Amino acid sequence: MPGGRLCAACFVVLGTVSLIATQQAITKPGPIPKAGPLARPRSLQQVGVPAEATRAAIPPDNPQTPEKIVLGERLFFDGRLSADGTVACSTCHDPARAFTDGRPTSMGIKGRIGQRNAPTVLNALYNKTQFWDGRATTLEEQAGLPIVNPVEMGQPSLGAAVAQIEAIPEYRERFQHVFGRPLNGPDLLRAIASYERTLVSFDSPFDHFVAGSKNAMDASAQRGWELFNTRGRCNLCHALTDTKRDPTFFTDNTFHNIGVLVVRHNVVALARQAEQLIKSGDTAAIDQAAIQSEMSALGRFLVTKKEPDIASFKTPNLRNVLLTGPYFHDGSHATLWDVMDHYNKGAGLKNPYLDQDIQPLALTEGDIDDVVAFMASLTSPDYKEQGIKELARQRALSRTTRPQRDTARAFGPKPPQPKPPGP
Repeated sequence: MPGGRLCAACFVVLGTVSLIATQQAITKPGPIPKAGPLARPRSLQQVGVPAEATRAAIPPDNPQTPEKIVLGERLFFDGRLSADGTVACSTCHDPARAFTDGRPTSMGIKGRIGQRNAPTVLNALYNKTQFWDGRATTLEEQAGLPIVNPVEMGQPSLGAAVAQIEAIPEYRERFQHVFGRPLNGPDLLRAIASYERTLVSFDSPFDHFVAGSKNAMDASAQRGWELFNTRGRCNLCHALTDTKRDPTFFTDNTFHNIGVLVVRHNVVALARQAEQLIKSGDTAAIDQAAIQSEMSALGRFLVTKKEPDIASFKTPNLRNVLLTGPYFHDGSHATLWDVMDHYNKGAGLKNPYLDQDIQPLALTEGDIDDVVAFMASLTSPDYKEQGIKELARQRALSRTTRPQRDTARAFGPKPPQPKPPGP
């Protein structure tokens, strides 16, 4: 495929499977969320902020300046970055929802529905890669792809977005002042990324507990922290290493197949279809496959082309997780109790690519309540009141609706795992 262009067959595959998304233009996105107190850059004086890692997250070619951050914040909430003016970065990353959108999967221009759940931007500066499949390595790269994705902001090119913003005299003046040169695509992305790097979120009850305030978490949350690191096996993915308790990032920054709805998709057939597409190395094409089509279920495989990565997705940071539901890459789990039920039963029947660490946990209902209480303790003070209401809502729902619960499997042996199919 000369010049990284897609072959005709790839367009047929991508076009066919993308109909699922593009034909769902049933509603339109709501009003663009506005910048408010929750959108302000966060203090670095919060308990738990890792000073060294925060400094290391600032790239040499994009140093932080107050003027650049203000410019990036303005762009983050500006619908004029999208093709029709109806969608901004904040549409999927609403500060009032801990910089998510509360939807199972996100909605873009003309009501188009994507295939992936919107991750939070809070603490995204510490991520080793961006997106659920890690297809971008920097916040600058991440900021650019939704702008040109037809299901998200819908611009035909980054240049088209630049032209739209450049037509506004105030933006021309600000870019000249901040960067000392005319508005251009890379600087536009640098400004957005600079703002996003201010969204550090710590200072939670857990942070105060770790800092020595032993009453900062209640007894249930403290039991949950122990379970998190022992029988719950959560630390195997949500810690720096399998043996070291990491009270900072709550992610191993790698990718795992945890058995979420793999059976719903014939992932082996999808992988064969995707091989031609991803051989092109066309980042925009891979981005469209991830957002527009059933190929989204392939996860990290779309990036690496390695069969063990089929249906593997990045371990998310758990901070403020109470406010970032629904959960998992496809938003298929409504509550943290559903998440715990998924892991408790071992998940992944008939899944040949299931991570080796997934197994039945034999957690009781009280154990699950404790782990959820611990995860709720990771809520930052900005979202304290909202978190109290959300925990109550999820708890009430969990007492009547538990679609993921399978007690027999949770307390039984690990089911045999099928072998991956041959070539």
